[in-house]
Amino acid sequence: MKQRMENEWQLILAALMFYTRLPVPNPKNHSEELLNKSRKYFPLVGIVVGISAVISFVIANHLWNSLIATAASMTTTILLTGAFHEDGFADSCDGLGGGWSQEQVLTIMKDSRVGTYAVVGLILLLLLKFLSLFSAAQTMTLASFAIMYVAGHALSRQLSSSIIERHQYVQDIDLSKVKPITDRHLAKDEQILSYFITALPLLVLSVFEPLAVVVAIAASALTATLFIQYCNKRVGGYTGDILGATQQLCELTFYLSFLSAASA
Repeated sequence: MKQRMENEWQLILAALMFYTRLPVPNPKNHSEELLNKSRKYFPLVGIVVGISAVISFVIANHLWNSLIATAASMTTTILLTGAFHEDGFADSCDGLGGGWSQEQVLTIMKDSRVGTYAVVGLILLLLLKFLSLFSAAQTMTLASFAIMYVAGHALSRQLSSSIIERHQYVQDIDLSKVKPITDRHLAKDEQILSYFITALPLLVLSVFEPLAVVVAIAASALTATLFIQYCNKRVGGYTGDILGATQQLCELTFYLSFLSAASA
């Protein structure tokens, strides 16, 4: 039992090390296999990032106001993740917006230069996210706002991770920055644990707004489904950038749909 708990702790450290810039201790026996298995804790990483954002919001709101606090909380999430997912969203905008053939789309996605589609897409994404969070902070209690924030980060990461289980990876895996998480599918018990972690903040949030939670989950899942279907048509599957874009789109959809349903 003690050894199993130690193994799981090492997986959590690996997930935090890979998906964030938190100064965590290096896992023992670090390997690609460890990173592969750590993906089941991707939603837990979302919970950690979400809690950090809430703490930043509370502190900034106490010092200034909810406008600045919303911006500070978003900045916290970007700093914690190194804009990992935002970068994927930007590359996806450039690739899907500027490319026609599969080869063109994938080539543009790999290009480190930022194009017009990426700039416009990021501006719109961050603006909509800021406005939705600011509106939620103005209309919801601090408790429900905080849990919504955490739940959005957890669910969006779970939906992004789930794409790996059901769809085809389309880039040369040896050249990909997501190689460690695309080499292996999660076992059934690992998937169950991942979904259980995702469900925790959602269950707490359902105490405050049960209908809004159902609507937000459905809308987010639909967004992930429609986006990956579109990507399947364009490039035949997913890339690391598409996974990042999925996380960002689902997170935004969760906030917008929850806010809409809660205020209806």
